[in-house]
Amino acid sequence: MTAPRRSGATAALSGVASGVQAYGVWAGYRQLFVRFAAEAETATMFTPDSLIRHIDRALQRSRPHSISLAGRDPLAGVNLLIATFQQKAPPVPVMLDGDVARPEVVAELAFALTLVQVTIDFGAPSAASDRALEMLAAAAQAKLEHALILPMREGVTDPVVLRLVEQASKVSTGTKIVVHPLPGEEKRGLDRRYASLLEQAASVHPDVRLTLPVPPPIGIR
Repeated sequence: MTAPRRSGATAALSGVASGVQAYGVWAGYRQLFVRFAAEAETATMFTPDSLIRHIDRALQRSRPHSISLAGRDPLAGVNLLIATFQQKAPPVPVMLDGDVARPEVVAELAFALTLVQVTIDFGAPSAASDRALEMLAAAAQAKLEHALILPMREGVTDPVVLRLVEQASKVSTGTKIVVHPLPGEEKRGLDRRYASLLEQAASVHPDVRLTLPVPPPIGIR
């Protein structure tokens, strides 16, 4: 069932541009990034018509693998997204990518989505992890592909990571989990810690992978 039509929907975007996805399940794929603006960013107000024009213009230049709804809290602009994709169905798969979770509105946009990707910010309060798990549950209930991204940082212990893997598995056995090593560790060589971590994670969840993110300036999110 599609969501009810929204009229007069607008949202502030920092831009619509092509790039290479740095993180997660579709890392390395070329995407069209629809980026929602943060408070400090220069922003332009978009309507469904203007967003459709920008997407169409980008697709005429070259066809990306998918569209990434990214930036600061993309689901804050759910009215714009619903109105846009009701007016014109997305021509390529659409990924919702974000740290800020709004699980209560995932079902409204599900008709236009392929993948919901949730990234854990290990520097955020613990409540953020709870909301991320709620986001995965909402995506699973909407029968969307769903992924949990765990970018490692200094001070994050293996038990913390394994607990998140176990919690995500309990939410949905269909969750794709991606662990990204600490930035720069690939230059020094990954130590055996990651092999052990992956072995333990695989014992509690069927789909856990260790991949390197695509570094900037090529990789963006």
